[in-house]
Amino acid sequence: MKVQRLHQLTVYGRWLFVGILWISVAPLSLWGWRYELLLLQENFTWSGLRYSIAFNRLPILGLAICIGMTTAVLVWQSRNILFGIPSAEKQRLAHQVRRICHQGPSHPLWKWVCDRG
Repeated sequence: MKVQRLHQLTVYGRWLFVGILWISVAPLSLWGWRYELLLLQENFTWSGLRYSIAFNRLPILGLAICIGMTTAVLVWQSRNILFGIPSAEKQRLAHQVRRICHQGPSHPLWKWVCDRG
C-alpha cells in the first residue's frame, strides 16, 4: 500500500514537472521562434521550416525538451499500466519507502507515504 502511494506520488510529480515545462519553457521557446512562425504562416515550405529550425536552435531545443519529456512520461506510465510496475522498480520504491518511514516526519514525503495507516 505504501509502495503504491509512493508510486502515485512519483506519477503526480512527473506530470507536474511536465506541466511546469509546458507553462514555462514552451512559451519562451515559441516567443523566440515567433518571427519564423509568422513567415511560415504566410508561405509554408519544408525548406523554410528546415532553415527556421537550423538557425533557431535554442527555441527548438526548448520545444524538443517539452515534447521529449511528455513522450517519456507517457511511455513510462503506459508501460506501467499495461505491463505492471517492473520488479526492480518495485524494489527501489520499497527501499525508498523504508528510508522515508525510517527518517520520520522530517522527510517531506512522510506525511503522504507513512503517516496514513
